[in-house]
Amino acid sequence: MHTGTLYGIGVGPGDPDLITIKGVKVLNSVDVIFAASSSKNNYSHAVDIVSIHLKKDIPINILKFPMTRERKILENAWHHNAKQIIKTLKDGKDAAFLTLGDPLTYSTFGYIMKSIKSLYSEAVIKIIPGITAFNAATACIKRELVEAEESFAVVSGACGPEKLKNVIEHVDSVVVLKVYRKYREILSVIDEMGLSSASVLVSNCTTDREMIVNDLNEGVDFQPGYFSLLLIRKKWLNE
Repeated sequence: MHTGTLYGIGVGPGDPDLITIKGVKVLNSVDVIFAASSSKNNYSHAVDIVSIHLKKDIPINILKFPMTRERKILENAWHHNAKQIIKTLKDGKDAAFLTLGDPLTYSTFGYIMKSIKSLYSEAVIKIIPGITAFNAATACIKRELVEAEESFAVVSGACGPEKLKNVIEHVDSVVVLKVYRKYREILSVIDEMGLSSASVLVSNCTTDREMIVNDLNEGVDFQPGYFSLLLIRKKWLNE
């Protein structure tokens, strides 16, 4: 019996034109769309981004995921939602799971993929990469993140600045994602290391709400939104 294929599609950072051509082709070939949302609402930013590329009347299933760090609650949600996707695949339908940025970079899709594999090892899964927020952000500010033999790291700011100082000491550039909750604590570490003028905050890049803060000293009282990140490059101190 024919089973469907699941495509993990990265829809990019926000601009509908920044999804790949391959991603659009797959969106127009699948039978069902899946996307994630908080358990508190039915809204999917990823669906909103690709809405102009979707076939008319294609079924869109919004899967709820709780905003919690309780591992057991999260695992239950991953398995529950994975079962819905598996049922679609077993019905012989191809499906796409939409994710902001790239499917395998800080994405819910990674957890769903692992759950599907554990519950249905025969599942056929294909990944279509997407443009990450930090790729888009460097394009927005028109500055190089790394060059030549330099190295860079991507870290999460969700747990605060504990690891950030150590990471900065060992690489030339750092991307800090998820800065919205611990922004002021992260700023303190950056200021302590003398890198405030070598850092740029970018929010909602590639959208009509895009905002760039080049001087973090002026933005100290500003509280960035969810779709915000920091770009730090030591070389910018001398530019």
